[in-house]
Amino acid sequence: MCLAIPGKLIEITDENGLKMGVVDVNGTKTKACLEYVPEILPGQYTIVHAGFALKIIDEEEAAESLKLWQELIDSGAFEPDEAPPSPDAVI
Repeated sequence: MCLAIPGKLIEITDENGLKMGVVDVNGTKTKACLEYVPEILPGQYTIVHAGFALKIIDEEEAAESLKLWQELIDSGAFEPDEAPPSPDAVI
């Protein structure tokens, strides 16, 4: 299953001429390509899918999306090995 989950940009780097970043998604840090959102700044939120930051979103939209993800997880909508990390998870 593919998911697009909001995360907060922590750091911007350059890798082989590509704008890359470290994004915190529910406490899990992941690397993402930032080429689709070149104006993004650390501290802003983005939607990440398949290693690409696709859209800048505001903090309110990110919080609402994460709340909905948690409701899906709590409802049992995912098999245990499919569920995205809980906001409280330590990974």
